[in-house]
Amino acid sequence: MDAEHPLDPSRRSFLAKGAMAAAGAAWAGKVGVAEAADRTGGGPHQGLEEATIAELQAQMQSGQLTARRLTSAYLQRIRQLDRLGPQLNSILTINPRALEIAEQRDAERRAGKARGPLHGIPIVLKDNIDTFDRMHSTAGSLALVDSKPLRDATVARRLRRAGAIILGKSNLSEWANFRSTQSSSGWSGVAGQTRNPYVLDRNPCGSSSGSGTAVSANLAAASLGTETDGSIVCPASATGIVGIKPTVGLTSRAGVIPISHSQDTVGPMCRTVADAAVMLGALTGVDPRDPATRASRGHRHRDYTQFLDPDGLHGARIGVARNLTGFSPETDEIFEAAVTAIRRAGATVVDPANLDSAAELDASGAEFEVLLYEFKTDIRRYLATRSAGSPRTLGDLIRFNEANADRELRWFGQEIFELAQAKGPLTDPAYRQALRTGRRLAREEGLDKVLGEHNLDAIVAPTGSPAWPTDLVNGDHFLGGSSSVAAVAGYPLISMPAGFAFGLPVGITFMGGAFAEPTLIRLASGFESATGIRRAPDYEPTLAY
Repeated sequence: MDAEHPLDPSRRSFLAKGAMAAAGAAWAGKVGVAEAADRTGGGPHQGLEEATIAELQAQMQSGQLTARRLTSAYLQRIRQLDRLGPQLNSILTINPRALEIAEQRDAERRAGKARGPLHGIPIVLKDNIDTFDRMHSTAGSLALVDSKPLRDATVARRLRRAGAIILGKSNLSEWANFRSTQSSSGWSGVAGQTRNPYVLDRNPCGSSSGSGTAVSANLAAASLGTETDGSIVCPASATGIVGIKPTVGLTSRAGVIPISHSQDTVGPMCRTVADAAVMLGALTGVDPRDPATRASRGHRHRDYTQFLDPDGLHGARIGVARNLTGFSPETDEIFEAAVTAIRRAGATVVDPANLDSAAELDASGAEFEVLLYEFKTDIRRYLATRSAGSPRTLGDLIRFNEANADRELRWFGQEIFELAQAKGPLTDPAYRQALRTGRRLAREEGLDKVLGEHNLDAIVAPTGSPAWPTDLVNGDHFLGGSSSVAAVAGYPLISMPAGFAFGLPVGITFMGGAFAEPTLIRLASGFESATGIRRAPDYEPTLAY
């Protein structure tokens, strides 16, 4: 059993002790997981740094590797890269029981009771996903440090039951980037600013910033992120990894600090499509705690690896959303090469296959209106599940930030909080009209229409531009993204590496209809096989001028 009893360790104390213990060690370039294993007595395990979940499983099954040695290696790498060296600042807190749980997994394996493809695999969770253990669950806000969730989030419980080791919690854009219009993605009051592992003064995007950076830098085998609009796919693009934003209702949001019950979803962030498919299968299923999951009956799978296909683009019909391009010349050049690669891999490319309703959706303001209303209601419902000492309403959070302005409001304000606080209940006609407008433009006149008219398997667009310089004073310099129509529709996306500009990753997004994850995984795995874009980061301090 993994039932863990809550204690009250000081914030990030485990990491602080680890950093002090290693303070005398000089960091020199990249530290591979294999090297870290050597330092912790794990012995040589060549090739672990970019190893897939399947490869790690094969080594553990053969006896070449144990979960404890693998976990030790990742912990050492976190100390070297996240706390020292380039100071990625992607891990908010470490699970103090990680090694103990790894030993339990090893004992189970020796007894012939391995639980499945995630058995003994270390994973990090975005810190808006509740865990009932000795780690904090804060959404990056100091307001939640002194209270605890009373149970695991459903997705955390499912990962534990699948045999995964929850290694720690990842940093994020505080409150999933729903506090201020001038925020810096990847900054939180609890942990500060996450850095991009490719070029350290560039932004990792958000709000699942630490989940993207940690996986890209090989600080864990995989991670979980959450998305309302772009919060998985944008950091996946910026940090050169694969991110699956599932259909709303395919994965449970119970125990996940919310923005919007209409749009929130939880999904995997990994280095390969195969790893993301493994992770997704462990997360799905109807959950009585989240009524939206009832829609997944007949649509969910326990094993999404069955849809992996290196020739998955052959015979597919892929539409090109030309009206979701133009973020930057470099992005467009990479996207053109990606479309050419899709065609060469045997797909029929329908170009253009524009999502014409996207402009009207953006101009309507319907999405933001819905999010403001739902956040006020949903955060109150969530806060009621925390232990004594927790704020209970959005008004409480606003007052906390005002009382702690030197730490929480130093770099940017809470304008979005204040706009949401001014909204009424979900019975307001303005909310209901905005919800209807958004869904009509995103579904019937958006993705459903274009996919159907052209008989498409998926639509592609660039995920976003190369990462911008982090700017805490002025906030994000965001040039654009392609996630919004699918976000409002509640439909799935997969972002994956498509190329590099000035050493910075740029992603391509495959988007489809409701519960189209099997098709998107097939297409994405075909693209990955045809292109092989992913490469590990180099931790450059800045771009050469």
